[in-house]
Amino acid sequence: MTRMTNFFYQLPIRWKITLWSSLVLFILFVTYNSIQYYVMRSWMIDQEERNIQDKMNEVQAYLADKPFLVDRTEIIYSSGFLEKVNEANELIRIIDRDGNLVLAVATNLPQELLVTPVESDNLEHVKVSGKHYLIHRQPVITNGFIGYIEIIRDLKNYERLRKLIFLVTWSAGAGAILLSGVGGMLIARKLLKPIAALTDTMKRIKKRGFKERVPQDSNEKDEIADISNMFNEMMTDVETSFQKQKQFVEDASHELRTPISILEGHLSMLNRWGKNDPEVLEESLKASQQEVERLKMLVFELLELTRLESDRFEIGDDVISPVPVIEELLKKFTLLHPEFSFEFENRLKDDIKIQMADRHLEQLLIILLDNAVKYSMESRKVEMMAERKADKFIFHIMDYGIGIPKEDLEKIFNRFYRVDKARSREKGGQGLGLSIAKRIVHNYNGLIEADSKEGEWTLIHLQFDIEKHSE
Repeated sequence: MTRMTNFFYQLPIRWKITLWSSLVLFILFVTYNSIQYYVMRSWMIDQEERNIQDKMNEVQAYLADKPFLVDRTEIIYSSGFLEKVNEANELIRIIDRDGNLVLAVATNLPQELLVTPVESDNLEHVKVSGKHYLIHRQPVITNGFIGYIEIIRDLKNYERLRKLIFLVTWSAGAGAILLSGVGGMLIARKLLKPIAALTDTMKRIKKRGFKERVPQDSNEKDEIADISNMFNEMMTDVETSFQKQKQFVEDASHELRTPISILEGHLSMLNRWGKNDPEVLEESLKASQQEVERLKMLVFELLELTRLESDRFEIGDDVISPVPVIEELLKKFTLLHPEFSFEFENRLKDDIKIQMADRHLEQLLIILLDNAVKYSMESRKVEMMAERKADKFIFHIMDYGIGIPKEDLEKIFNRFYRVDKARSREKGGQGLGLSIAKRIVHNYNGLIEADSKEGEWTLIHLQFDIEKHSE
């Protein structure tokens, strides 16, 4: 039993569907055909018994209704009537009280047919030499005779019809079960075709990579089509994530290679001869310290970006007024960069609030203001403006620096992307600041966009939802 169970569990699902559908149909057919066969057999037997009972009543009535003496001789003369009522495969005979035959009329049956005597008024079914007979025996009493009437019917027609019904019923059932098996296989193949396509796609993905997708028919809207759509969407996300991860590793390797190479070069130089030269020693140590600081900042920003992109990032539940945070930060930047002019125009008529942790808003503004300071040219002016549009808080930061080429505007929020890599490296940039800013804005369901004219100005646009209950 265990081996059969294990064998069944190891079958392909299409065979399981075929076997289960055939088994269910087999049980239904067995139940239905058994009931149908039993009902039809009972109905045919009932008809045969009813017929023979009616004939017995007719014969008894014929003999009992005669006004004259009905003796043995008169019964013998009634053979004409019995021949009229007698049917094929039937025997009607009258015997006296001692069991002696008085009259017998038969069609296709021998008059001397011996059967088990009927001891009661009930009908009896008997088997004689493998044949099925229905026997009915009733007493007959007239003014000149006492005896018995026996009607014996050979039920071979009933047996033939019963066997034919049995054969047809079960042949049709067997044929239906066979067809159900074939139909089950076709249905299983049809239903499992999308799953087979899904499996093939997974195998191709394993061999060729994440670009493979499940082929789909736009007309199909069933559950399996939904699974295929979801799988394709998940694979698109996986492919995108893989590409980002690959790009991240490549960019990080590239960014780390430069400071490590510089450190290696200075250490090698010091190891060879520079340690005996105070001037070279001081220069190398200073350059190495700068590169260590750059590595430290790069690792910090990578960790920060990873934290922002992971589920560990805790979105602040605080509802804050952004203007005080902006004004406080501007005071710090004014002290840090006294050569710059930071102009802030507050167009907000009311004190609005947004859902954001003040530390995250401050971190976001530091990144943007730091970029504005770094990439400014002769103009040392940074302009900011806060306003409200409908239920949105809008904030702009504009600098008059090197600007961004139009074709690079969509790329500046990518990791490690820098418009001018040489100048950015000179200014200490790692190319991660705007990626961190975008992730902070995204985590708070905000919007960040950039616009620029190369060589003239750059505008960063921020947008956040205003908390309605705070108004």
